[in-house]
Amino acid sequence: MTPPKSELPASVFSLSGVPPAGQLVPLGLQHVVAAIVGIITPAIMVANTCSLSGADRTLLIQMSLIVTALATLLQLYTIKHRIGSGLPVVMGISFAYVPTLLAIGGQFDLPTILGAEIAGGCVAILFGIFVRQIRRLFPPLITGTVIFTIGLSLYPTAVKYMAGGAGSEGFGGLKNWAVALTTLAVVIVLQNFGKGVLKLGAILWGMIVGYIMALLLGMVDFSAVAPAGWFQLAAPLHFGIRFELSACISLSVVYVINAVQTIGDLSSTTMGGMDRMPTDRELSGGIVAQGVVSILGALFGGLPAATYSQNVGIVTVNRVINRAVFAFASAILLVAGLVPKLSAVLTTIPQAVIGGATISVFATITMTGIRMITSEHFSVRSSTVVGLSVALGVGITQVSGSFQGPGFPCGHRHCGYHPQSGAPQGPDPPLLKKLGR
Repeated sequence: MTPPKSELPASVFSLSGVPPAGQLVPLGLQHVVAAIVGIITPAIMVANTCSLSGADRTLLIQMSLIVTALATLLQLYTIKHRIGSGLPVVMGISFAYVPTLLAIGGQFDLPTILGAEIAGGCVAILFGIFVRQIRRLFPPLITGTVIFTIGLSLYPTAVKYMAGGAGSEGFGGLKNWAVALTTLAVVIVLQNFGKGVLKLGAILWGMIVGYIMALLLGMVDFSAVAPAGWFQLAAPLHFGIRFELSACISLSVVYVINAVQTIGDLSSTTMGGMDRMPTDRELSGGIVAQGVVSILGALFGGLPAATYSQNVGIVTVNRVINRAVFAFASAILLVAGLVPKLSAVLTTIPQAVIGGATISVFATITMTGIRMITSEHFSVRSSTVVGLSVALGVGITQVSGSFQGPGFPCGHRHCGYHPQSGAPQGPDPPLLKKLGR
């Protein structure tokens, strides 16, 4: 006897309902492991730059996990359809802000970073409110170029992970590449020849195989797990808030840039998972939520938030858009943020495993951008716009210090870093000392 339609498990390819646990758990875990390094690494870098104590350092990492969980839930389940996109995206602490955060932290301190974050959050809210008027400036050609450039810019990050993580012992060694390529091979095989949950959760299964291999090769470090506690939560204004005009302006500019990236990520999600473009309301709610989360998160020590392109890439690969899958992932991140010991366990995943799993995701993001670029008539003018945008957008990021010379805001006056030689200049390079250079 066939059960009533209302009693049938929900499909992972529909927004609403709850799919079977056999699909919900692995698909949710897949998003957790894809995002975890991106969530905790910015907090570690900022903690080093601001010379935080061990307890405050752990707290900053925890708040990154908690803010990511709450931001994602807000995106999934909107407040009066005005705050949150209602789309299956992961939003959390982002690498995109790191260079500016480190510059502010090196010249000032963590409270100044959090004050600038509040200012940037306000700018994001304004951008989101008026996105309907602004959106016409971002047709598929422009949005596709942004997505395409995002994908290209993520490749070096993935390769660094595959090689073991920049600056790590054994970087570029055979062990790292063996683990990374094994992980990638499992992902590719399951994506192309797997069926059911094996195909949908290909990235998770690849990471599990890679993790086991890394464990056997002695590449997994559990030293941070034992000393971690079982429960800890930051009190409001634990780190303090301080407003500095130059820091507020600098971070606000980055927020505007990331609002455009959010448009690209939301567009990529709907294009890849739903075969449509996002509505004005979805874009507005998504960007407004980004600002709201940043403002509230700053009060507790959370760093700036943005959508996660690697998780968007997973959606475009497996087309799983069920909100319950993302809510489950958020619940895991929230628990990890409240339980330091669990947070420590998640951080034991070797970077080579992360790189091997995510490089295929970044490739999918790139191809989604190409799909949007070519969705309309591709003229000589379009070719010029895309070609020059990608050339400048990617090219500048590949040349360290290209906008940090005399006359630009940084100019390396406060950090004593010379972009050509990479050597400190002068007697007191405080930012380099804090970064451990």
